[in-house]
Amino acid sequence: MEDKYTIPKATRIGHVHLKVANLQRSIDFYCDLLGFEVTLMYGEEAAFISAGGYHHHIGLNTWFSKNGSKAQKHQVGLFHTALLYPTKKDLAIIYQRLKSKNYPLTGFSDHGVSLAIYLDDPDGNGIELYWDRPKEEWPKKSDGRLQMYTHPLSLTDLLKELD
Repeated sequence: MEDKYTIPKATRIGHVHLKVANLQRSIDFYCDLLGFEVTLMYGEEAAFISAGGYHHHIGLNTWFSKNGSKAQKHQVGLFHTALLYPTKKDLAIIYQRLKSKNYPLTGFSDHGVSLAIYLDDPDGNGIELYWDRPKEEWPKKSDGRLQMYTHPLSLTDLLKELD
């Protein structure tokens, strides 16, 4: 007898908790640059930050990592944290903000289901900033299954959202 379990459809990833080398540097990045808000500080060792007043979407701590080295791309660990923006215009706004601050970006992709901008935080943790197309626009294979891909993202088209 197979013991199959299916996670409830309404389940969501609630937050990510990151080990960081320098708490203030991470707060500066996530709050001052990306726009999150600090909801709670644990002394000078940890912070919880959120969007829209939730208790926290991201935890940042230096408990085991204070003054540590950056995350290594070719080691096991988190590939990236993905931040889902509610509208295409919101994605264009954060792209324009990062560009105006000369923050280094690592990639731009159209995945069919979504448009994505990639960057690393100050500790080398990957971040995907993305917007989902409406579900009815997601590309499908001839048999009806989802078909994702990685094509270049047109930044010119994205910036038209700001007009």
